[in-house]
Amino acid sequence: MNTAIAVADPAHLSGLVDSVHELFAEDGGRHDDRMDLGWPEHDGRRYYSALLADDNALCLVAQQGNAVVGHLVGRLGGGPPLRADAVTAVLESVRVAPKVRRAGVGSALVARFEWWARTRGARHFSVTAYSANTSAIAFYRRHGFRDLSVTLRASR
Repeated sequence: MNTAIAVADPAHLSGLVDSVHELFAEDGGRHDDRMDLGWPEHDGRRYYSALLADDNALCLVAQQGNAVVGHLVGRLGGGPPLRADAVTAVLESVRVAPKVRRAGVGSALVARFEWWARTRGARHFSVTAYSANTSAIAFYRRHGFRDLSVTLRASR
């Protein structure tokens, strides 16, 4: 079945939030014992509704028929203080359902986000991934992302 990439609108909100909920369970639930795994259920609709109306944000959904099988959320921001004139595109969240992984859906989502961001002046792109999520890191590297910094955390 073909997968279509679309800019999310209010009709996609439930599918978008469900996809984010799955991402939280798959990724955060495995790699971050302090993550609020219920956040998509209690705050997701409000958060993503606001993003749908934000000109500096992009929410994409991957669909097969009416079913959302993936998403990407990204936004534009200014650069760090030392590069204040640099428009940076931040890939905030991306997920593809296991049944359609390795079929180019994630790559299509990233390509659409990059096109959108470049048309708005972005020259820099960033994404954050859990260091233990080696498959996500490999995916981002295949799309030109490179290590910039390392954040270390201690739980006591």
